[in-house]
Amino acid sequence: MTRFIHDKFAKDYLEELLKDYGEVKASEKVSGEIKEIDVLFTPAKQQSSNLEILGLLGRFAEHPALIEPFRNPASNDEICDCILKLLEVKALLRREAKTNKTKLQDSEIPKLWILTPTVSETRLSSFGTMQQASWLPGVHFLPDALRTAIVAIHQLPPTPETLWLRLLGRGSVQSQAIIQLQALPLDHPYQKATLELVYNLRENLRVNQELEADDRELIMRLEPLYQRDREQAKEEGRQEGKQEGRQEGERDLILRLLNRRIGEIDALLIEQITGLSIEQLENLGEALLDFSNIADLEAWLNQQSE
Repeated sequence: MTRFIHDKFAKDYLEELLKDYGEVKASEKVSGEIKEIDVLFTPAKQQSSNLEILGLLGRFAEHPALIEPFRNPASNDEICDCILKLLEVKALLRREAKTNKTKLQDSEIPKLWILTPTVSETRLSSFGTMQQASWLPGVHFLPDALRTAIVAIHQLPPTPETLWLRLLGRGSVQSQAIIQLQALPLDHPYQKATLELVYNLRENLRVNQELEADDRELIMRLEPLYQRDREQAKEEGRQEGKQEGRQEGERDLILRLLNRRIGEIDALLIEQITGLSIEQLENLGEALLDFSNIADLEAWLNQQSE
């Protein structure tokens, strides 16, 4: 169960980081036995100079890419399945080029990046991987014709360049990355959005009864950060003396969390939430952790009006 929670986090997270630089399609289906690509990225025609802010992930996004993140170490079969998806996408592009009577350029064919939290040397050797001098340790390339690399997240150096990939790691690797994320300047373009996604992951894991040790550790690591950020937001509101601004900020945060947890909310419910006091909004922020659908939200709001 928790694997699917992490899978959704990884897709949402990569889409959030890459959407400014091209077209991102999550859960894109390909032919064959209806296989699903986790993230299919097509860079914008005018490449953004800000792409370097994503470090190593930004290098992946310089070209069309298939990105396949794994919560658990990728097995031989899973790696082969990823390669098969890439070959099916390549075949589809060739058919489209033939139909349009154009020549498929090598630069139009995606590269496959398999993100695995750990990987054994035996597994890397079985796929004939090689390291390239111009790339960081932890990025293992298969033979050129396969256009594929296995990214061993636990082997990446703990530098700012690898931060956005190490957040998809496990255990101490992910914990260290979260600490570094929280330490970024408040005006960093991806800090706030990424923290919200990480907090949403925390909430989804908290309601699960069968957690792995890594997930329990992640929740414990995030709990003080989450509480500190909430307290900081409240304190900033008090210092500014802007109750209305504080209430609006709390409301916007609650609406984002609700949209991620139970889906899009209609205008009538948004109007009801807008009318809540700051205390009620804070109570809703705690209550929504137990919501599973729109009906739960409606029932909670009805209780407030009684």
